[in-house]
Amino acid sequence: MRETSIALTLSGLSFLMTVIWGGPLIRILRHFRIGKLIRFEGPNSHITKLGTPTMGGWMIIVPVVLVTILMNAAIIFGLKIFSTIVFIPLAVLLGYGCLGAIDDWEGIRGERIGKGMSARTKLLIQIIFAIPVAYLLRDVIHVPQMFWPGVYDAFDLGGWYIPIAVFIIIASSNAVNFTDGLDGLAGLIAATAFAAFGGIALLQGQDFIGRFCFTMVGALFGFLWFNVHPAELFMGDTGSLSIGATLGVIALMTGQWLLLPVIAIIPVSEGISVVLQIFYFRITKGKRLFKMAPLHHHFELLGWSETQVVQRFWLVSLVFAMAGIALALV
Repeated sequence: MRETSIALTLSGLSFLMTVIWGGPLIRILRHFRIGKLIRFEGPNSHITKLGTPTMGGWMIIVPVVLVTILMNAAIIFGLKIFSTIVFIPLAVLLGYGCLGAIDDWEGIRGERIGKGMSARTKLLIQIIFAIPVAYLLRDVIHVPQMFWPGVYDAFDLGGWYIPIAVFIIIASSNAVNFTDGLDGLAGLIAATAFAAFGGIALLQGQDFIGRFCFTMVGALFGFLWFNVHPAELFMGDTGSLSIGATLGVIALMTGQWLLLPVIAIIPVSEGISVVLQIFYFRITKGKRLFKMAPLHHHFELLGWSETQVVQRFWLVSLVFAMAGIALALV
């Protein structure tokens, strides 16, 4: 009970810090005209979003970094709120946040306006970031490599762990990136997933990881204060790439990464829809499997309102997150 109270307190603290910091950040972004460019081939309803401030991921990253560092420093007063192990997901949050910020900037003011960094360059940098993280998880902090539902002991994956861990981090990062396309969607889905893995970590006795997860939940809720429809700002790749990669790292730290496709069912579905759309388009020489990918745009073009898509996707995410926690308890 005490660990749950601390985790929820940290969540509330990060929420307040995010809401307080959110207003000034939006004014800064507007002052420098860091506004979103909209894809013209997308739904017509999105044209009104043109110019909305982006790179709002810093609204999430900054409070999480401050809370984690300040609470870690509390050990001076005899309080051990965080452990040094949380600096791994924190470093991932910052590293992928900087990558996303460069991508956002390239798409707004760089040479590739409207496009951002090339997909190959971005993927290569993601891989370079993910490899040392995978080694740290396996060889330094010795995380449980894989839990199977119903089996108490963790499985040792040997040499397979590194490529699997790298894939999970990159796939999770890009999946959340694909999910970020509607007001409030990525934030709600990510907050639900972090809450689920935070609960799993607390049940495992990994209190520091659980606390970090709920710190993320609070910051995401604070961001949603400004991102609900109609959004005052977007998280951009600054937020989506970093949040997704951090979620993947948390899943690996709990050893319950097999549950990631369940708990993060919406980002996984969004990512798969993009892959299927590209594959189907190529083999049929121009035909489309979905009206538009990622998946949320398909439902928009079917006639669902933006709010309906977000709320229904979040309800599905919530149900699957509960199912994931249940599987972790088997």
